[in-house]
This record gives sequence, structure tokens and C-alpha cells, in this order.
Amino acid sequence: MNHSLSYYPLRKSLIKQLIFIEENMVELLDLYVTSTPVHERDFSFFERYISEVETFLSDSGESTYPALAKVFIGSQVALLYEDDGYVDHFTICFPEKSDPTHGYISFLSPVGRQLLLHDLGEKVTLSTPAGEINVVIKKIEFKDYQ
Repeated sequence: MNHSLSYYPLRKSLIKQLIFIEENMVELLDLYVTSTPVHERDFSFFERYISEVETFLSDSGESTYPALAKVFIGSQVALLYEDDGYVDHFTICFPEKSDPTHGYISFLSPVGRQLLLHDLGEKVTLSTPAGEINVVIKKIEFKDYQ
């Protein structure tokens, strides 16, 4: 298997994300503010995301197949629900690609926002309308190369 073919689309996609976020920051901030409850707003949200992506790109250097250990936009995440052992998969995407019935959730959605930038193996308590749910991030794969 030629791992470099997997790496370059990942790198290209992450760079495209950074450019898109920079070029659309005003609109994305508006979406963030309107979709995030006041008590959950973090006005360094995009700066933190940009910094984490830049760090990943820098640290991976010329690696032909860097492992994803953090949830980025475009990641497919396998979540283990601690209460019943069920595993579910979500792909974190930009709002316009959101399709919850097929597992694509916006990074600005409540669950997407809570998963973004968390680490592989990390336990996360998701706040949902049904209450708090404890999950563990079991697997992260980069799926969105567009």
C-alpha cells in the first residue's frame, strides 16, 4: 500500500481548510455565534483550531503517513458509548456538507463542536438535550479529502 497517497490528500485538505477559514472568518464567526449557546462560546475557537492544524502540519513534516491522534474537520470518529458499549461513527464536516442521517455532522453542531480537537482515546462528556453522555474516542480516520 502506498501510504504517501493517503498523506498528501490529508495535507492538501488541511491546508485548504486553513485557507477557507481565513477567507470566510466573518461568516464562520457569525455561524458560530448563532449556533452556540452563550455559556458555551469560546471566542478563540477558530484560532485554537488553526493553531492545532498548523502544529499538526509542522510536526508531521515529510512523514508519508502521519497518524491522526486529534479530531479535525474531515475526521471520521468512532465513539464508544460507555453506558452500553455501542460504537457509533460520525464524520465532522463543514456546515454545508452536514447530513446527520448519514453520519455527517457540522463542526459547529453541538456534538461536532464538543468533539473537535479532542484526542484519540480521550473520554469526552457530551452535553445533549437528553443529558450528558460519556464517550471514548476509539478511532480517528481522515475521510474528507475535498
